[in-house]
Amino acid sequence: MKNQQMDTRAFKRSLHQSENYHRRGFGNEAEIAEVLNTEYQSNLIQTIRNNNYILEQGDVTIHLAESFGFCWGVERAVAMAYETRQHFPTEKIWITNEIIHNPSVNQRLQEMNVGFIELVDGEKDFSVVNSGEVVILPAFGASVSEMQLLNDKGCTIVDTTCPWVSKVWNSVEKHKKKDHTSIIHGKHQHEETIATSSFAGTYLVVLNLKEAEYVANYILNGGSAQEFLSKFAGAYSEGFDPDQDLLKVGVANQTTMLKSETEQIGKLFEQTMLKKYGPVDFNQHFMSFNTICDATQERQDAMLKLVEEDLSLMLVIGGFNSSNTTHLQEIAIEKGFTSYHIDSAHRINMSNEIEHKPLDQSITTTSNWLPKGKITVGVTSGASTPDKVVAEAIAKIFELKK
Repeated sequence: MKNQQMDTRAFKRSLHQSENYHRRGFGNEAEIAEVLNTEYQSNLIQTIRNNNYILEQGDVTIHLAESFGFCWGVERAVAMAYETRQHFPTEKIWITNEIIHNPSVNQRLQEMNVGFIELVDGEKDFSVVNSGEVVILPAFGASVSEMQLLNDKGCTIVDTTCPWVSKVWNSVEKHKKKDHTSIIHGKHQHEETIATSSFAGTYLVVLNLKEAEYVANYILNGGSAQEFLSKFAGAYSEGFDPDQDLLKVGVANQTTMLKSETEQIGKLFEQTMLKKYGPVDFNQHFMSFNTICDATQERQDAMLKLVEEDLSLMLVIGGFNSSNTTHLQEIAIEKGFTSYHIDSAHRINMSNEIEHKPLDQSITTTSNWLPKGKITVGVTSGASTPDKVVAEAIAKIFELKK
C-alpha cells in the first residue's frame, strides 16, 4: 500500500501565513544591493560587457558569453541571506544546505557566522537546530518534510526558494490532483529534485533522454517490472508500480537541466501517450507545463552562440556540484572544444597548470593548458557564479600570457 498523500498545498498555505515565515526580505534591499555589488561585481567584467563581450590584451582575446553568471533567483537568494544576517545580528542562523552551488559565496556566509546543516550518514542532522533559531531555505528549496520539521521546532524560516522552482512544485501538485504520475527530468539526488518530488504524489525521475526512451517503450510495450524498478532504484516514489503508475503521466523538470533535452523528453511522452490512447482520450493521460527556467535557457542559448566562434579553448566557471554549470560544459564538449570546468581562479596556477573537473570524472590537473602564441578563449559561468570570480580567472589568463 502507498502512503496516504499529504495535502502539500494546504501545508504551504498554513506555513506562508505563519508569523515565523519570511519570503520577501526585511526591507533593506537597497543597502544589501550595495554590499553585494562591492563583494561580487567587477569593473573588468563590465568593461568586457561594454565592449561587445570581447577583450583583447597581448596574445589573448577573451570572448565572454552574452548571458552568464548570477541569475535573478540566485541574486535574490544571496541578498536575502545577507539581509537575514543583518536583521538578526545576534541570533544563530542556519542554512539547510549550500545557499547556492558556489564555494566562494558559501565561504563568505560561513565567515558571517551562518551555519550549514551537515550530512551525517547521508541524512541532514537537524538536531543541532534549536527552537526559535533562524533557518534559511536555499535557492533550490527544501523538502516538505524539512519544512514541517523546522515549523514544528518553532524556527524562524527565511525562504529564498527561486520562484521558478516554486513554479515546478505547482506543476507536480497539479499532476497529483489529477492522479497523474510526475515524470521529472532531473538528477534524483539533487536537492532541487528531492524538494520537487516531495510535493509530487507518485513520481519517477529520469536523468536523460535515454532513460525517458526506456520508460516510453515500457508504456507502449510493457516489460519486466522488476527490471524497471531495479534500473530506476532510488528515483521513484514509495510503492511505485510501472504497470499501474504509467497509465497517466505529467512531465516536469529540475530547472537547471538542458532545455533542449527537457523539451525532447516532454515531446517523447506526449507522442507516446497519443500513440497509446489516441487523440480522443489523450488529454486524460498526459499533462505538461512549461517549467524551463528563463535564466538557465538564456545561459545555454548564449553558450550555443559562443561555441560558433573560432575559439582555442573554453573556460567554464562554476561550482563542481552546480548542475547548470555542468550542462554549459556539456555544450562545449559536444561542439568538440577543449573545455575546462573550474570552480574558482585558485584552480589556475602561475606555472600554466589548471585543476579542473572533466565531465563525470574526478578533479584532475592539466599542464600547459594555455597554448603558446595568440589564443582566443571562450568564457562562461553558471548561474551561481559571481562576476568577480569570472574576472579573477580572466586576470590570471592575462597574467600567464604576458
